[in-house]
Amino acid sequence: MELSKLPSAELRNLQEQIKRELKQREGSDKQQAREQIFAIAQQAGVPLKELLAGYPGTRNKGGKVEARYRNPANAAELWTGRGRQPKWVKDWVEGGKPMDGLRI
Repeated sequence: MELSKLPSAELRNLQEQIKRELKQREGSDKQQAREQIFAIAQQAGVPLKELLAGYPGTRNKGGKVEARYRNPANAAELWTGRGRQPKWVKDWVEGGKPMDGLRI
């Protein structure tokens, strides 16, 4: 296609078509990459959250932190491992039991 011979109106029309096509392709390329990443992580048996943990740009910004510990006597009681220890955690540790016994 000889672009120099096309009228300005056709060139603008082509420019708009190209913009739309690029936007559509970028979206489908991202979706395809996302699917490939999920497939690789699933095939390796690695949860995607674990895979991305610590990767630059994936920091949890102001959202809730997942709980790391659960009270074995009451599964509804959870603790993230941040801040003051709940009484049930203190009691557990003071009883001579390791924190690993509370890990989720």
